[in-house]
Amino acid sequence: MKTLIQKIHVEEQYSFACRTYRTPTFETAWHRHPECELILITEGNGTALIGDYIGDYKQGDIFFLGSDLPHWFRKSKQDAVGSAIVVHFLKDFWGTGFLALPEMHVIAGLLKNDSTGIQLTGDLSKEIALMIRQIENTEGLERIQLLLSCMDRIGASEEQKVITMAFDTIAGREENIVIEAIIDYSFKNFLNPISLEEVAASTNMSISAFCRFFKKNIKKSYFGFIKELRIGHACKLLRDTNRPILDICYDSGYNSWAHFSKQFKVVTKVSPLKYRKQFRTG
Repeated sequence: MKTLIQKIHVEEQYSFACRTYRTPTFETAWHRHPECELILITEGNGTALIGDYIGDYKQGDIFFLGSDLPHWFRKSKQDAVGSAIVVHFLKDFWGTGFLALPEMHVIAGLLKNDSTGIQLTGDLSKEIALMIRQIENTEGLERIQLLLSCMDRIGASEEQKVITMAFDTIAGREENIVIEAIIDYSFKNFLNPISLEEVAASTNMSISAFCRFFKKNIKKSYFGFIKELRIGHACKLLRDTNRPILDICYDSGYNSWAHFSKQFKVVTKVSPLKYRKQFRTG
């Protein structure tokens, strides 16, 4: 049984989809689809779960997701509004052999790796955001030309970071429901002490079965996942507030400065103080 697949509707006058998804249609839990996805966040913020990547998303962010890459843009607050312009297209929608043309080698290189996620940065992000908005409001051949231009610019630019790659899961529909429940439980409780006994019990699994299930489907340990949620929360507080770093440590689910500092460096590669200074300098 295949992983839960979202059905993408393409109107008959188009060869690929481009539309705005706004609350409540913005909310689609952990899912995948055979189409590649180019998404521009136009409203709201929260946590992006893309393959084995966990990170913040906010207005203006752009992600390119390869075919069959599981993902979930989870809002920071349940009653908040989320919105995005999303382009969905199959890799071969332009016809067999098109990507084999010499002039298409940059785009072919970008599309060849399924289950790879990219986040755009710098001036490229601003440029592609404008083009995505144009695609949504354009008809005819120009629409395809704009998409080709987007893919060519992304493929040729260094203003991007690969956030996940070669991610694969064999989860079926029932497993997918369990994954969603685990993620939801984790977001509600990650700032509090969490035991494997508690989270395993919430899924009606033994601890060993739960650990195997989570590692197989999310590609990391459960406490590795919780660590990234906690450090992501700390990063947000470091960026958005002037609160003392020690207070942020304790408000991010840690009761030891040494442990917090060590885990922060593992995730971000810098100390909490340096992270704050780099962000504000940038």
